[in-house]
Order: sequence, then C-alpha cells, then structure tokens
Amino acid sequence: MSFWYPQTPTGRSSLIPAPPWHYSGDLLTVEYRTDPARVRELLPAPLEPAEEDPGAVALIWADWQSCAASGEELLDPVRAQYKEAFAVVRCSYRGRTYSRCVYIWVDKDFAIARGIHQGYPKKLGSIHLTRPHPYGPAPRIEAGARFGATLAAADRHLARTVVTLREPAESNGFVNDHPMAHHRRLPSVEKGAGLVLDELIASGAASFEGGTPWRGEADLELFEAPAEELARLEVREPIAAYYRQVGVVWDGGTVLETKEQP
Repeated sequence: MSFWYPQTPTGRSSLIPAPPWHYSGDLLTVEYRTDPARVRELLPAPLEPAEEDPGAVALIWADWQSCAASGEELLDPVRAQYKEAFAVVRCSYRGRTYSRCVYIWVDKDFAIARGIHQGYPKKLGSIHLTRPHPYGPAPRIEAGARFGATLAAADRHLARTVVTLREPAESNGFVNDHPMAHHRRLPSVEKGAGLVLDELIASGAASFEGGTPWRGEADLELFEAPAEELARLEVREPIAAYYRQVGVVWDGGTVLETKEQP
C-alpha cells in the first residue's frame, strides 16, 4: 500500500515514497540578526529562544535533486528537481539548542508532501538562484563570484539577495547547524474538536557530506505581502553569507513530546 496519498494497491501513484530520502543540492545561505522578539513570537511552547544570539536568522535558497532509495527519480528529472527558500531560527528545548524552520516555500507538490510529514510549514512559491558552472559567464566557486537569488509567492516578491564570495570557510553558518525542532499538527475533521495530531519532533540528517563552504557578504531585501509574514523578520544587522554544495539523507525523526487530545 502507498506510503502517502493517493492510496493504491501498488503505491506507484503515491505523491511521495517511503523514506529514506536522498538529496544533492546547492545552498545559498544569508545570516543576519533581527529583533529577538520577532523570533520569540514564532516559537510555540515548550520551545524557548536560544540562549546565545536569539535574534539570529538564516534565509536559505536551495537547488535540489532528490530521490528515494531506488534513485529512479534522478533519471526522470521532473520528479527529482525542485527549489526552495526557507527561513531558519534557533530555539531551546530542555537546555538543548535546535534549529527550526519557521517559513518555507517550494516549487513542487512532492516537496510539500514531504514537508507535511517532516513538520516543515511548506507553501508553494517561485524560487530562483544563480547556478555555478566552470565555463561561460556563470560564476565559478571562487573569490569574487556573485550569486543572486529571488523568492516570490502568489505573484508577490518576498525576498531577493546578491551574495559575493570572499574566501573558503569552515562551515556554511551557525543558525541551521543543529537538529530541527518542528511541530506536526493536524486538526480534527470534526468542527471544534481540536487537534488529532500534536507532536513536537526532532530530526536531522541520517548522513551528510559536503564540499568546501565559501563565505562572503550579502545584500538582502525583504518585501511585504498581504498573505506572508517573512518581512517581520526584518534585517537589523548582517552576519555573513555562504555557498556550499551538499549531499544529505533524511530517514525519520524522534518524538520529543505528544499532547494527548481530550
């Protein structure tokens, strides 16, 4: 039977297959500081702000190829390739620091379905970012290379950045460098009956590999939109920008807390 909808005898029509899920991607990360109160308002109990640098934010653009264990999607690229942009903050739970994705946009339906399973608040968007290439006018991964990225949703421009690389680095930032702490929630089909699923979960990479990170600086702009709130995480102080190519495997998480429903 299918792992996800639609439920069919063979499972071939399922929007997503069962994990593990494998990813190869290019990440463009812009870190900055905002008002810590704007981060705090996005952390439902029992999560608390991170003890250090509680206003730190990472806005990340990613260009992915992904597949399940068989790898067959890689030879059918429409099922493998997608892009996303997401905002990450840090939080604390029982004395441990976690990362948390508070906003995220993707451009494929299967990515939204995976997000529902993982606790990511995914929405449809239009995401573009410069791709490196060793020939022609595209940037190489080297000092002085410049990368642009844009994010829009529902025909509204939400963010844009230009990143200039300066030097190799030890990591691609600190905000998105912890296990993720997410909520999985599902309202009851019965009106007024509350939630039938309310879990706080932790998850992260089952395995990870990556190329040399590059550090630089970014010009970042956020824009108001009638049905989006990303701009509330206004830029108060730039930290740094990064480019890195990575490979990741996701294969489930751990339930930290479950709220029993009446």
